[in-house]
Amino acid sequence: MKVQTAPTTEFRKAPRFLRSAEGLVSDAFGAKEWALLGAIAVIWGSSFLWIDIGLDTLRPGVVAMIRVLLGATALSCFRKARVPVDRADWAPIALVGLLWIGIPLSLFPIAQQWVDSSMAGMLNGAVPLTTAAWATLLLGRMPGRVQLLGLCLGFVGVVAISGPELSGSPSTALGIGLIAFSVVLYGLAANLTVPLQQRYGALPVLLRAQLVSLLVVVPFGLFHLPGSSFAAGSLLAMLPLGILGTGLAFVMMISLVGKVGSTRGSVPIYLGAPVAVALGFALRGEAIEPTALAGTALVVAGAWLTSRKDRATGRG
Repeated sequence: MKVQTAPTTEFRKAPRFLRSAEGLVSDAFGAKEWALLGAIAVIWGSSFLWIDIGLDTLRPGVVAMIRVLLGATALSCFRKARVPVDRADWAPIALVGLLWIGIPLSLFPIAQQWVDSSMAGMLNGAVPLTTAAWATLLLGRMPGRVQLLGLCLGFVGVVAISGPELSGSPSTALGIGLIAFSVVLYGLAANLTVPLQQRYGALPVLLRAQLVSLLVVVPFGLFHLPGSSFAAGSLLAMLPLGILGTGLAFVMMISLVGKVGSTRGSVPIYLGAPVAVALGFALRGEAIEPTALAGTALVVAGAWLTSRKDRATGRG
């Protein structure tokens, strides 16, 4: 694969804590990138199911607090996660912790009180689009035409997968607005993470980001302790949500965006939608609509196009 010598296109006029960078690899995805992409999609595609199960007996703040505590605890077991970072990078890492973890992971369980998992999954499918929009702003260049086509196809596929489940959905404007705001934050955070991962690797960045996010989620969680009942099913759902979804999947995602760039590295979000449908069929006996099968084909095609060699315009 072709490797760039350095991330040369940081948006130099932006303050340090609002900078992104190009990916180090511009060629089409290889086996390692596809393996990361698939693993992230499976783990995050199941997250909405675990959140729904958790909300059966736990209030939203408790769900957010437990998952981040579990994720940070799992990461702290790795020696590489504790290597020092430059003091100048503390601010951008803290911002990533708030934008990618603390705020969105608090808002999603709140929103899912009024928005079902199908709607949440569809709205979350816009993350690659917001990521590409922030990359355009921060890097001063548009994604390549093939990548743009792939991003659009992928989102159409997500809508086709989720659409049949939306009839009669109890969604409210507030719930949709909270998720939409989170999706915008996700897109920005994915861009800010790229230069940090390239300097330090994923583990040191993510552990510190999660520790910062605890400043948001712990007070929120303690506030929501009254009214929560710690049933076994809800607590068990927190294990994959925290250790895998908030720990392992974030490590893999940060590694992927640092290597291939934020726009191309965001496509696992698209593949999470068919994973969610498959889990609903396997675990809850939910029907799979023909449009979901067509949407899955569009999602796969969109992911493949987005993964092709990056021929972005406006470089430099």
